Formats: sequence, structure tokens, C-alpha cells
Amino acid sequence: MSAFTLTKREDGIAILTMDVPGETMNTLKADFGDEVTAILDQVESDADIKGVVVTSGKKDSFVAGADVSMLAACNSADEAEELSTAGQRLFDRIEGMKKTFVAAVHGPALGGGLELALACHYRVCSDSPKTQLGLPEVQLGLLPGSGGTQRLPALIGVQQAMKMMLTGAPVRAKQAKKYGIVDDMVPESVLVDVAVEFAMKKIKKRESKKSLTNKVLEDTGFGRNILFKKAREQTLSKTLGNYPAPMYIIDCIETGLNDRRKGYATEARLFGQLVMTPESKQLRGIFFATTDMKKESGVEGVEPKKVKKVGVLGGGLMGGGIAFVTATKAKVPARIKDINPDGIAGALRYTYDILNKKVKRRFMRKTEMQNEMSRLSGCLDYSGYKQNDMVIEAVFEDLGLKQKMVADIEEHCNDNTIFASNTSSIPIGEIAAKAARPENVVGLHYFSPVDKMPLAEVIPHEGTSEQTISTTVEFAKRQGKTPIVVKDGAGFYVNRILAPYMSEAGFIALEGQPLDAIDKAITKFGFPVGAFKLLDEVGIDVGTKIIPILKGQFGERFNAPEAFDKLLENDRKGKKNKSGFYDYSGKKPGKDIDESVYQLLGVTPEKKMSDDTVVERCVLMMLNEAAMCLEEGVVRNPRDGDIGAIFGIGFPPFLGGPFNYMDKLGIAHVVKRLEHYAESYSDKYTPAKLLVSMSEEGKTFY
Repeated sequence: MSAFTLTKREDGIAILTMDVPGETMNTLKADFGDEVTAILDQVESDADIKGVVVTSGKKDSFVAGADVSMLAACNSADEAEELSTAGQRLFDRIEGMKKTFVAAVHGPALGGGLELALACHYRVCSDSPKTQLGLPEVQLGLLPGSGGTQRLPALIGVQQAMKMMLTGAPVRAKQAKKYGIVDDMVPESVLVDVAVEFAMKKIKKRESKKSLTNKVLEDTGFGRNILFKKAREQTLSKTLGNYPAPMYIIDCIETGLNDRRKGYATEARLFGQLVMTPESKQLRGIFFATTDMKKESGVEGVEPKKVKKVGVLGGGLMGGGIAFVTATKAKVPARIKDINPDGIAGALRYTYDILNKKVKRRFMRKTEMQNEMSRLSGCLDYSGYKQNDMVIEAVFEDLGLKQKMVADIEEHCNDNTIFASNTSSIPIGEIAAKAARPENVVGLHYFSPVDKMPLAEVIPHEGTSEQTISTTVEFAKRQGKTPIVVKDGAGFYVNRILAPYMSEAGFIALEGQPLDAIDKAITKFGFPVGAFKLLDEVGIDVGTKIIPILKGQFGERFNAPEAFDKLLENDRKGKKNKSGFYDYSGKKPGKDIDESVYQLLGVTPEKKMSDDTVVERCVLMMLNEAAMCLEEGVVRNPRDGDIGAIFGIGFPPFLGGPFNYMDKLGIAHVVKRLEHYAESYSDKYTPAKLLVSMSEEGKTFY
């Protein structure tokens, strides 16, 4: 079956419909080339065809991009370059056609999908919230390879185009119209009709939408030099040289401004090189892993129940975040219960503030915001809780309080209501210990801030039913999360592998290594923030609360520096009370270390250790713990362990997660370095039995 059909209308406009058989979304494949070429030949030779409207046969999707899996078949940069060149040729031909081509976009037009639309002479999009246009290739360690680096800057100006390509973030229909990416935005019901009107027009010369300031910067040699110099400096300060794609994107744009033909050649060549980089391979691996996870259920063969109403216990920061993703992402009514009206007001404000920002920026209509807010309600008792399918608890980390919440929900809800605890450290089995219906109790651990962090840990205890697991996993997906199912136990998976890494940073600080030097070494390695910055962000009180629980279950390996207690005695909780490792006074709060912290730690800072040693000591503790988690069945497989670490704590994505990284280093090398530190420094570095046996047998995780 063909993916393309050409239908001629009586008015001389042909509708070219793309509908890839057997797939929910259209993706561009290498073997479509001949098919599209034949259609273009037909259009060119048919004198009755005056113009062509390119549209999608899928319900809510234009073209979601190129089929990423075809890149794995490339054995060399030259092969990947040829893929790019073939795409460029095809789109060049569309742009060069004497008959007017119009893209009618509804739903996502991403990557190659947007590049196809850019090759058309006009673009019209629907005003649907499902419509978004973007070039997200950088998120896969790539660059737009079918002319995107050349056409988008020519259409909307260098700065806006560069921003879209360097972040990979899509824009909504309204922004696309404002920036000049599309020529018109209309209701979906008249999209094709309006596109037909454009197809009847003569092709006019593209005009770039630029302000006077942008013209000065982009259209003069002096301005361009400043612009590209600044872009490279800012990009390097963000990527720290760990990701090659952003710098290559800048090279392509700059080359194309001076010579369009050279720009295309540079785009194809650098695309080919990026496909073969380890960074892109790992980022593509993450993409495929998360795609596979979307298709999986919590328990294979066990269908989830539909969650239609949700209760949220606790109106703090976490409760507010959970209510937000429930109401706005899952589109399910959320009823917030708190003992204090201020708690409910705070939780409602969490959603209001996020949505109101979107309204102010014109990303959202006020009526849409009111519709989202209408799904939220609050109560001081359990009124309206009887019909809840799920209640998510986000109260203080206190076992007695959480057990009381279970009892309350069993009393005020129905026999099938799932009780999901957002505890970050208390074993779920203990929370369910006094439950009348323990099969309904499960852990659902979110990460802060809930509206931004993509991971959720689903933690069944021994008595949790399979139905509860599948239902909870499915609901977390509806909330926009990537859920991993992990075994019950102190710290679960993410916090368990984070704790020894954080503690080791603390021990290194007590040896005199300056705190900012430790944090800089960690960020240079690829983590989004350093260990002490992270502790300040989550709260020193919160970060250290989990240590006794982990130590109680796993022993001395989870010892933390006693100096952390001195910080709490000094009421240093971090960013939230503007007193932590960093200084929150002055013009740049949180930028520099608070020097007075060294007195509390009882050390005189002096950099004696190399960045490599700092990173190796901290990261080895995390890698070893991850291997132990796999050995004990805390995570189901290395893939879940990698996704959990990347999405939960920002493990460098270009390294592919702890298990991918151990494969890259070589298991034998990891064991050798762990043994070195175990002998020379502390037996907490004793390698996991799994790693030792894998090293002896020459095995890898993947």
C-alpha cells in the first residue's frame, strides 16, 4: 500500500495526502523518495494541475519527523550524509516547482515534517492546541538534515530560527503565525479550503520577518560576526563541549548566510558526522527506550482500569504539582484535601500561576485556562472523595501519618480506590502494613518540580495487586510522565543511587576540596547541577532525611558526613530559607558559595584533587549502587535503570545512563577502579557481585 495519494479536484488543485499504512503518525522514510518523485513528475506533466495542497491522512498529526530507526542502518558518515542529501534534493525540487505547493498543517509538524512544510511555497496551520511546529533534532544529537538549517533562518530570521534549532522546542500555532513560519492560522474545519485558496495564488518571493534591530545584526558583516560569536559563547557555556550538535547547527546557519549552496553541503556533511557520534547514538537510544516504554503496561496482559476522579492529600509544593499534572495533562478532576485552607489555596495557585503565564504570553486562551482550572477543587474534610478511583498522598514523610491516611481513605472512599503514596523514602510495605485492603496500596513517587520532571517511580509492595500496578502505570503516563516500576525498599531506585553519590561529594568537601570546584567538576562531566547546588535546591533537611532510612536497611555503605547535621543545627535548609551551601544575598543569589559554610564544616578549602578524581569517586558510587539495584531486582532491566537515572536525577543523557556508561567504560575497568578505591580509601567501594561476575565472564549490560 502506498503512503501517498494524489487526488485532483475540478478547480485544478490536487490534494497530496500522506498516510503511512499501519502507523498512528506519519514519519518520513528513505524509501519514500521514488514514490514522491513519481508524484512530482505527474504534477509537473499534468497541465490541468495548477497547485498542490500537501496534507495528512492521520487524524491529529501532519508529519512527526523522519523515521529515526533508518539512521541505525548507516555504517558510515558518508551513508548518513547521502540520506541528508537525498532529502535536500527532494525538498529542493518541491521548492523549485512552478506550480504552487501549500502545506496544510494540523497536529505536529516536527523535524522532517516541518522541513517538508518549509519547502512548500505557503503554509497554513490549524489553530488547534495539537498543532505544533519545530525542529527537535538537537535532542537526538543531530541537526535538521533536509534543508531546515537553511530555510528556517531565511524565512523567520537567524535569531528566532537558531533558538528553535538549538533548544529543539516546538512552537504552537499562534507563535508560528507571529514568527512568520506559517502564512495563516485557521480553524481545522476550513484548513484545506484555505490552503486551496493559497494554492491558486502565484508564487511570491519569500520575505523574512525581521525587526530593524535584527536586520542590523543579521544583514551586515559586523552584526553577523557579533551574533555568531555570542551564540557560540552561550552555547559552549551551556553544553560545556559535551554535545557537538549545537555548534554544528550554528556552523550550518552561518555558512548558508554567505553561500546557500555551501550551506546545504555543510548541513549534509555535518549531519552525516553527527549520526556516527556516540552522543547521538546514546540520545537516539533514549528516544527508542522511552518510545518502547509508552507501549508497555505495568504488568503484561493486565489491563488498567480507567481513572476518572482523583484525590490529592496535602496542598504543599508536591501536592500542587500532582494536582496540576492530573488536571491539565491527564484531564482528570483533582480534589485537594488539606487541614489548612492556605494549603488548598497554595495548591490551586500552583496551577493558576503556570497557566496564567501561558495566557500572558498568548500561548493559551483565557477560556482554555478557565477550563483547566475548573477540574480543580479543594476540601478540608473528605467530602466528594467517595467516587475517587485514586487518591495520591503527598503529606509529610512520617510513617504514622501516612498509615493514618491509608485508614482514612479506606473509610471515606470505595473498596476499589487506589491509595498511591508519593513518599520519597519510606518503604511502601510499611505504609500498607495496617491497611484493610493492602492490594490497593502502591507507591507513586514524583520528582520536584512535578510539572517539569518527566519521571515517576511506581512502587508495588508484595501485596499490591497486578491491576493496581497496571492502572497506576497507565495513569502516570496520562499525567505526562515516563513511569518505571521498581521494587519496594528504602530509597527505591533513584534516591538510592543518588544518596551515595551525594554523600561522597560531602566526604570530598571534608577533605578540603572547595565546594564550587566539586560542583564545577560534576557539571563539566554532564550533570545539570553540582551536588551541593542540588542539595540546596531540594532542601538540605529533605536531602539528609533519607540517609538514616537507607543506612537502616543497607548498613555503613550509606554513611553520610556528620557535618551535614551541623548545617541543619545552623538552620541551613538551602534555597527555601536562603541559607545553605550557596550565598543567597546580593545581586546574584545562589551563584557563589557562602564562605561561612567552611567554618561549620571545619575545613580550610584548598584545591588538591583533580576534577577527574572528584567525578570518578562520586560517579563510581552511583554506578556500583545501580548494579546492586539490578542484582536485587529493584529495577527490571538496565534500560529502566538508565531512563530512571537520566529523567530522575539528570545523569548525563549523552552517556546513556549508568548501565550504558559502564558498558562504554568496560565492566572490567569499572571493577578495577572500584577495587582500587576499596583498597586505598574505603571498603564502601567494594564492587557489586554482579559486576565482578560480569567482568570475569566478559559480559555487558546491553
